[in-house]
Amino acid sequence: MTQHIHPSALIDPSAQIGDDVDIGPFAIIGPNTVIGTGCRIAARATLERNVRLGSQVQIGTGSVLGGPPQDLKFGGEETWVQIGDRTIIREYSTVNRGTVASGLTSVGSDCFIMTYVHLAHDCHVGDGVIIANGTQFAGHVTVEDHAVISGLVAVHQFGTIGRYAFVGGMTRCNQDIPPYVKAVGNPVELYGLNTVGLQRNGFSSETISSLKRAYRLFFNSDLNLGQATERARLDLPQTPEVERFVTFVSSTHRGVPA
Repeated sequence: MTQHIHPSALIDPSAQIGDDVDIGPFAIIGPNTVIGTGCRIAARATLERNVRLGSQVQIGTGSVLGGPPQDLKFGGEETWVQIGDRTIIREYSTVNRGTVASGLTSVGSDCFIMTYVHLAHDCHVGDGVIIANGTQFAGHVTVEDHAVISGLVAVHQFGTIGRYAFVGGMTRCNQDIPPYVKAVGNPVELYGLNTVGLQRNGFSSETISSLKRAYRLFFNSDLNLGQATERARLDLPQTPEVERFVTFVSSTHRGVPA
């Protein structure tokens, strides 16, 4: 087993540390922590307790994972933080443990979480998500796969950001953001389909065209929600992407921006 652990790092005896792990000066690895193969824990980073890292995860200087949830109802129950393979979490970010509501705060694989990001308790972030500097998530936020969230964004508790959505900088997300769209502002507004993002991720021109038609039905027509849903199911190709978009918009609990 090859490990590179600085002599000043503090490692709890219960921690499980995989091969080829690098732990920097003054890092703290707390109880019930699992660190997968090839992880890099930078100087002064803290894994407070009950943290599971997949393989090749990078934790930046001063970041704190596994701190208790900032929830007055929390009674010390055993809850966790879980980070997927190859995810990068940069400097001074915080990821709090879950509460009994879900027991877990999770970040998927291949994510890039930039400096000073805060993920509160019971947040669930999918795979391939990018979250830029200073963005703050309240509790119980869900971010679906491959969404891109710019810097200094604030996301309201229980909000959902759909897959392949793009959220512009300094946006206040107090409503759900549908998949495949662009959203920005305070108050937040939608600005059409995230066409560039979809093209970069290999979506076909036919799929993008169908999603544009769906977007127009819901947001650029005189139809109400029920009428737009019915028309979309009758007139649009029933691809997985269209179905996901229609289901999201028609079943949202927090509403979606106009």
